[in-house]
Amino acid sequence: MATIAVLGIDLGKNVYSLVGLDEAGKAILRRRMKREGLSTFAERLSPCVVAMEAYCGAHWLGRIFAARGHEVRLTSPEYVRPYVKAQKNDDRDAEAIAEAATRPTKRFVERKCQEQLDLQTLHRARDRLVAERTALINQLRAILLERGIIVAQGRRKLEQELVALFDEGEGVGLSARLIKLVEDMRAQWTEFDRRIGEFEAEFATFAKTNQEASLLLSIPGVGVLIASALIAAIGRGETFDHARDLAAWLGLVPRQSTTGGNPKLLGISKRGNKYLRKMLTHGARAALPHLAQKDTPLGRWAKGLLARAHKNVVVVALANKLARIAWAVLRRREKFAMSALPVAA
Repeated sequence: MATIAVLGIDLGKNVYSLVGLDEAGKAILRRRMKREGLSTFAERLSPCVVAMEAYCGAHWLGRIFAARGHEVRLTSPEYVRPYVKAQKNDDRDAEAIAEAATRPTKRFVERKCQEQLDLQTLHRARDRLVAERTALINQLRAILLERGIIVAQGRRKLEQELVALFDEGEGVGLSARLIKLVEDMRAQWTEFDRRIGEFEAEFATFAKTNQEASLLLSIPGVGVLIASALIAAIGRGETFDHARDLAAWLGLVPRQSTTGGNPKLLGISKRGNKYLRKMLTHGARAALPHLAQKDTPLGRWAKGLLARAHKNVVVVALANKLARIAWAVLRRREKFAMSALPVAA
């Protein structure tokens, strides 16, 4: 039997589909295997390229194959789709994964270590709690609005209104049943704040002890949340050959139109890592007023852009620049110096 050069694995919950290709790209192995048998199969298999889509469980399985001397390539599912033949099934998915992994210009996902996966999981758990807290706050606003109580925008404004209405005013004009319901919702809100605070304290501890994260904290607009999220997603940034590649992966690079032969910048693509893009955009929005007042290359760039573009456009442009700076900081292993940044054209 010919030696397998590329092994494509279509991941599943319990059963995986495997397709092995030889040096010529011909399928010489087709097999379905349970999770428990993969470790033994990896030990018997001669060193080869093992390709998988970057789904849940791919990083764990990638570490198993890498420990047996195999080269692991994780690819985005959107890059596999063009290679799937008609009448899609698990076997053809595995074959498409193996074929996509052989393309010389294909980009692959960096395999994450256990610490990165833990950080990523903590961020996802925190993001879920924030979404649930936001839904609770919106429901509280709607309940008060139905009773003619209009509260100004902002979480703190609502907190102050609830204190004045229920703690000081004792719920004047509201039924006992509604007062009990709102008090229960306020207790849930307090619990959400406590649990979210625990996550943020853990991120702060990580940022103080991790060398890469401490370097990222030197960038304006980058706090412990963004620094830890960047480390969880890209590690040292070695997957990206250039800063613009990271910005494009985050979906912060404007699309271009060449209709009529004249290039024109459009809006951002909004592809890539949505969570990191959101975090960097919030960080840029918070840092922009302070940066625009500073007489530094970055401050003068931000001030000049504010004079000729909408604030929201400037925020996204600054988020793009922060992503590029983060890449440079991680690759050079140096803290960011405001005065060392050249003026952008």
